[in-house]
Amino acid sequence: MKSNSERALRLGVLIGGGGRTLLNLAECIERDDLSASIEIVIAPRANLPGVERARDRNLPIEVIEPVASQPHVDERINQRLIDTNIDLVCMAGYIRYLRIDRALHGKVINIHPALLPSFGGRGMYGLAVHRAVLDHGCKVSGCTVHFVDEHYDNGPIILQRTCPVLDDDTPELLAARVFTEECQAYPQAIRLFGEGRLRIEGRRVRILPPQSAAAKAGA
Repeated sequence: MKSNSERALRLGVLIGGGGRTLLNLAECIERDDLSASIEIVIAPRANLPGVERARDRNLPIEVIEPVASQPHVDERINQRLIDTNIDLVCMAGYIRYLRIDRALHGKVINIHPALLPSFGGRGMYGLAVHRAVLDHGCKVSGCTVHFVDEHYDNGPIILQRTCPVLDDDTPELLAARVFTEECQAYPQAIRLFGEGRLRIEGRRVRILPPQSAAAKAGA
C-alpha cells in the first residue's frame, strides 16, 4: 500500500465567494507543484462567482444550500465529503459554521487572512479583517493555515506567513499583499499534510522532518 507521500491527495474544497483560493490550488496542481486532485467543490449558493469559475475549469462543483426545505446541511456536506473518499478538506472562503463529522476530525484545514489568534472569529472575513488590522495600527500582517475545530478560527496552527503593513495601505491593498502570501502558504500546508509531516499535539502542530515522516509511514 502506498503512503500519503506517494499518491495524490484527494481534496474536497469548500468555497464561499470568488473562488480565488480554489483557482490557486487548481493552478498549483496543473503545474505539478502540488500532488493532489480536486474531487469535489462545495458551495452554499449557486450564484457565487466561485461556482462559475469552478465550472469554467471543469471542476466537480456541487451546491448545498442551507435552506429550511433541506435541513441538516452540515450532515449533508459531511456525508458528500465522506462518500467522495476525501483525504483532506480545504476551506477556501467558506464562512458558514460547519459542524465536522467525527470521521473528518484532523482532516479539515482553513486559511485565514490574518495572523491568528488576532483578528479572527465570527464576522472576521474579507475586507473586514484587513480594515481591523489597519485600524489597530499593526505593522505586520499575513495569513494563517490551521486545522478546523468546533470554533471559528481556533484550531491548531499549521503555519503562518507574514507581510508588511505600509503607511498608505487601504484594506484592498493589504488584502492583495496578504493573498500573495496565501498562495504560498496553503499549498505548502497541503504538501506537509500529504507527506504525513503534521502531528497535532494539543494546541500545537509539530512539523516533522521528512525522514521522520518516512519512518512513521513504514512502521
